[in-house]
Amino acid sequence: MSAPDLRFLEGHDIAVYSFESCPDCVRLKRWMQNYRFPYREVDIDRDPEQGDRLERETGKMAVPFLLIDDKRWVRGYHKEIPGRFDPVLFLKELRGAMEG
Repeated sequence: MSAPDLRFLEGHDIAVYSFESCPDCVRLKRWMQNYRFPYREVDIDRDPEQGDRLERETGKMAVPFLLIDDKRWVRGYHKEIPGRFDPVLFLKELRGAMEG
């Protein structure tokens, strides 16, 4: 995959909710770092209150999830797809959340 156009992320606060031993989290963060995707990490093991917020607002305790501008949630995994992550689908979902 060629480098994605990430200019639509400019000016947005992107928090990745994850925990250290989560393979889906490692996969997502590696992809994000590879493409210089701007984010900050929220480790729900270190900050259980943020884990509670994730569950309360999404109805899920699965990670990784991204919180955009402290308002909209986007999943960072695709359990229905082999490999559990599709960058094209991820960016489509992310754009949709930012537009919505």
